[in-house]
Amino acid sequence: MLAPSALLWKNDSGARAIEGLADSVELVHGTLDGPAIAREGGVDFLCDLREGQKTGWFYDQRGNRDRLAPYVPGAKVLDVFSYLGGWGLRAAAFGASAVDCVDASARAVAGINANIQHNGMQDRVQAHAADAFEFLKAARAERRKWDVVILDPPAFVKRKKDFKEGSLAYRRLNELGMQVLERDGILITCSCSHHMPREALIDGLQAGARHLDRQVQLLEPLSQSADHPVHPAIPETDYLKGVIARVLPA
Repeated sequence: MLAPSALLWKNDSGARAIEGLADSVELVHGTLDGPAIAREGGVDFLCDLREGQKTGWFYDQRGNRDRLAPYVPGAKVLDVFSYLGGWGLRAAAFGASAVDCVDASARAVAGINANIQHNGMQDRVQAHAADAFEFLKAARAERRKWDVVILDPPAFVKRKKDFKEGSLAYRRLNELGMQVLERDGILITCSCSHHMPREALIDGLQAGARHLDRQVQLLEPLSQSADHPVHPAIPETDYLKGVIARVLPA
């Protein structure tokens, strides 16, 4: 029905080692020369299916990125843990005036720059190769501010026993994000850790805001897109949670 030009079996997730399975990435049909293109919201993203993270593109955030539309026109936007610039370039397409995309991976930053060039957004979008926490601390020290800050990190709580340390990392990240927000700004924060309950994420956000003498208003809850459905008998499938929040002075 789909008549694909190529089929790539990408069996290289960390869970395979736990199950005693070998890793493999194998092209089993057709040819795969260069990147594939994921089209989202009128923006083309060049994706490396072989070497990129997971499947090469995070479709589970597609619906959440669609919801940027009312918040970013004319805004300065910071996209942290950007990977290929999904949030940042979508914000630019929705009318953001200036976008900074940050990722620690040199390969990812090269991908962001390729996507900036491919979509003709050089005048509005910049990519930065930096550790997220260090970038935010430096921005705070330099008193840099953005109207919208997007925090979409990898899982900080990969195992149940990591909950305490991981939940503190989410709180610390959100505090840093709020410290570089304008006085009346929008914070979009996410967690893809299925061991991190939504309530714990929001509790950490509230605790961080109180510590900074800020007030948080929860505008919209975020969850995974419909092509990652939740099985009611398997709580691990309800893994992605987040919130769009307005952050004000106390």
